[in-house]
Amino acid sequence: MTSMVFYEKPGCASNRRQKQQLRAAGFALQVRDLLSEPWTREQLRPFFAERPVAEWFNRAAPAIKSGAIDPQALDAEQALALLLAQPLLIRRPLISCGHLRMAGFDPLALNALLPEDRLAQLAASPEGCAHGDHGHGRCAAPGSSR
Repeated sequence: MTSMVFYEKPGCASNRRQKQQLRAAGFALQVRDLLSEPWTREQLRPFFAERPVAEWFNRAAPAIKSGAIDPQALDAEQALALLLAQPLLIRRPLISCGHLRMAGFDPLALNALLPEDRLAQLAASPEGCAHGDHGHGRCAAPGSSR
């Protein structure tokens, strides 16, 4: 079984579905709270690899949706400063598995980590909260606690 660290926003329905898929595919998950993790620049930056800065952000975050923050207008240093100050802005989930670090749920990249007999177990899953924008630091989906 392949071990993976999965950084989530607690209570997020999309993250819950993603974790179910990963476990069903044979991954052993260490689940951590993305919002309370004591991130540093050195720890966070590798999750974004060579992705454009705008793709580092959670498009469903209230500050992004309202236009208060425009990820397209930021350079890498500005973006990291914002993400460290406001972890709700970080694209999720963040996944660490062996040498791989990734932001967002990428079934193709994750399938590449599976043995051949487990391939194609993962399907695309929305990255934002399936319950819409609540304007809260945590998802307030029905049945979840804030």
